[in-house]
Amino acid sequence: MTDREDKESKEGCGEHAGWTRRGFLTGVGVGAAGVAVLGRVSSASAEEESVLPAEEMVKIKLKVNGRFQPLLVEPRWTLLFVLREMLGVTGTKVGCERGECGACTVLIDDEPRYACMTLAVEAQGKTITTVEGLMDGEKLGPTQEAFLDHDAYQCGYCTPGQIMAAEGLLRANPDPEEGEVRIGMSGNLCRCGAYPNIRDAVLSAAKRRR
Repeated sequence: MTDREDKESKEGCGEHAGWTRRGFLTGVGVGAAGVAVLGRVSSASAEEESVLPAEEMVKIKLKVNGRFQPLLVEPRWTLLFVLREMLGVTGTKVGCERGECGACTVLIDDEPRYACMTLAVEAQGKTITTVEGLMDGEKLGPTQEAFLDHDAYQCGYCTPGQIMAAEGLLRANPDPEEGEVRIGMSGNLCRCGAYPNIRDAVLSAAKRRR
């Protein structure tokens, strides 16, 4: 190939027209990085728009024990706080407030949940049941009666949470074995150590419900 032909070939590939192969690849890489950055910025902006300011009051409606309750709450308020302080549903107890003891256990769509670890705004559109909601007027429900008959309490402070954990267990598994009861109730602590009686109460409640 002559020098002239070599020069024309390089011009055809763009080396003397402002683009080298290395320059082209570098440019493509920078462009892709720019698109990725813009995508992350756009995504971050969308997330920021969906986050509720902590101290800005919002309207929600909670279904608690079969009744709808319209409320004005701060997004940071827990379900435990709203139940006790705004609705006066005090059967749900304040314990550790960090998801360890289970004293605040309620049912959300029939599943046991720690009310201290659940934001009130998260519970909107779901069915919330507290220990008061297990009663039929002034009559105790079968799980409550079983706890009473088997003395499954001492100081009684953890008892509402224990009952709600048992209720959730029995709704999911109506005929649990002893080992399943132990596992199902393991998220609720009793500082008085009434665990054997609690176990017996749950097994008895299963028979009553059947």
